[in-house]
Amino acid sequence: MVTPGNLNRRAEFFEQLASMIAAGVPLTKAMEMAGRNRSIGVPHQVIQEFTRHLQDGHTFSDAMQLVSGQKRDPNAVIKPRRAYWLSDFDVALLSAGEESGRLDTTFKTLARYNRSLAAIIRETVSRSITTIVTLHVFLLVFPIGLLQGLAVGIMNNNYQMAVPFILEKIIAFGLLYGAIWLFAFTAQGSRNESWRSAVESVFELVPWLRQAMKYLAVARLAMALEALTNAGVPVVRAWELGAASCGSPRLKKEILKWTPQIEQGTTPGEMVGQIHYFPELFTQLYQTGEISGKMDETLTRLHTYFEQEGFNKLQTFCRILNYCIYFGMVVVAAFVVISFWTKYFNSMLNSF
Repeated sequence: MVTPGNLNRRAEFFEQLASMIAAGVPLTKAMEMAGRNRSIGVPHQVIQEFTRHLQDGHTFSDAMQLVSGQKRDPNAVIKPRRAYWLSDFDVALLSAGEESGRLDTTFKTLARYNRSLAAIIRETVSRSITTIVTLHVFLLVFPIGLLQGLAVGIMNNNYQMAVPFILEKIIAFGLLYGAIWLFAFTAQGSRNESWRSAVESVFELVPWLRQAMKYLAVARLAMALEALTNAGVPVVRAWELGAASCGSPRLKKEILKWTPQIEQGTTPGEMVGQIHYFPELFTQLYQTGEISGKMDETLTRLHTYFEQEGFNKLQTFCRILNYCIYFGMVVVAAFVVISFWTKYFNSMLNSF
């Protein structure tokens, strides 16, 4: 499971590789040196296996796929496990960086991205602590009838009266933690594309979350396209690699549907205008950059803007979700209190 600590360690690993490659250290040696740092969270055996593939003449992309199990290696020393260190987004973007000859820049970009994501997650969790504690207290106290039964049973040494309370809390907290685990499981970037496509379809039903995911996807796409086009990668290949690294199965499908038309003379700007997934601002700026010949500057601005906006909307969604949970608990508590006093006063009136 991806946590802020895991993301920060991954960012540190990418930063070390970027610094060493920029200093002229060969990739194989850089991997060996970075692998000696135990704080990065990548098992030493994985680094050794990865380095072995590089020494055997495999490209960086092939080595990633062999270690992660995307390609079969009959001489593998360890069992391939994708969850060790790289998500599909990391693999796709690093493949693009290798093809463009800018692995050091790609490592820096991934390091910054992982640190930003870790900060967002940590801030969201810290803002949710009050809601989480309140929710636990709420589930523990309500329904009050079962809590009263527990208290009476303990006072009268009749522990059978406590059984309904215990069973109800096991079910309530089981559902709560089950929902949290399910959300964390579905949100992992290491799942296969069919799974991520289904999750994306569910997320698109939520307005703020839908926009956040869309903005982050186009930001990743702009990041990959900027690196590839500056390195002189052909347009069609650049868009194919960008589609693989955007993280959105829906956007990837739309782009791959249109890329054959680029070979027939359709410009990328026209293609972007035909894909409704892209926000209007992205379409306008991309077409302007294409006409002005300043595509590299335009893609950098698009990446920065949509990444920031995507993170902002993700934070907004989390805040609204917290408010909805808190408001729901207040409504239920108010209803219970009002119902109690209504029954109390009705019983007093009936006694006269």
